[in-house]
Amino acid sequence: MTQKDILAKVDHTLLAQTATWEEIRQICDDGMRYETASVCIPPSYVEQAKNYVGDRLKICTVIGFPNGYNTTAVKEFETKDALEKGADEIDMVINLGWVKDGRFDLVEKEIRTLKDACGGNVLKVIIETCLLTEEEKVKMCEVVTSSGADFIKTSTGFSTSGATFADVALFKEHVGPQVKIKAAGGISSFADAEKFVELGADRLGTSRLVKIVKQNEKGV
Repeated sequence: MTQKDILAKVDHTLLAQTATWEEIRQICDDGMRYETASVCIPPSYVEQAKNYVGDRLKICTVIGFPNGYNTTAVKEFETKDALEKGADEIDMVINLGWVKDGRFDLVEKEIRTLKDACGGNVLKVIIETCLLTEEEKVKMCEVVTSSGADFIKTSTGFSTSGATFADVALFKEHVGPQVKIKAAGGISSFADAEKFVELGADRLGTSRLVKIVKQNEKGV
């Protein structure tokens, strides 16, 4: 698998709280130059970024991020607002308290609500694997599958750890065939990225791979 093949699966990400437009613009330039799957950026920059890239690059943004405990109504509004402003893909965070309470019915209902809002646009569901038990992860694979969402995603990158090989393998074993997998958080090398893809990841949420390519081009 070539670096170009891997970059085509990358959601090139900048979600730092202090991200400036100049930094977001650079992320967009990199995404277009290296032909990444998308750029994943804060909702407040979606409209500006979409106007900047036009149809040359997909814009992904985050909903209920990073803690997931916004009400469903708030998440639904965030989703519709982002789509109206030009977002192509939505990465939502589930309500982890509901998972701990065993209220998987509420979790699924919320995901369905956001998928309805997305329509034909891609919805990825962040389940924050580092905060869940193995049993909860398996159950969330089932919930995401039955909800109609497009992807299950490991992590926000803002909690105690990011994607692991074991979690992606578990996802692959337990999600339905129509559900794709996004590994995110801590992916720091092309070797790791290739391993995640081999285990079943269709998308990779990272900023480091593009940085590696740029450093190599400069001979750093």
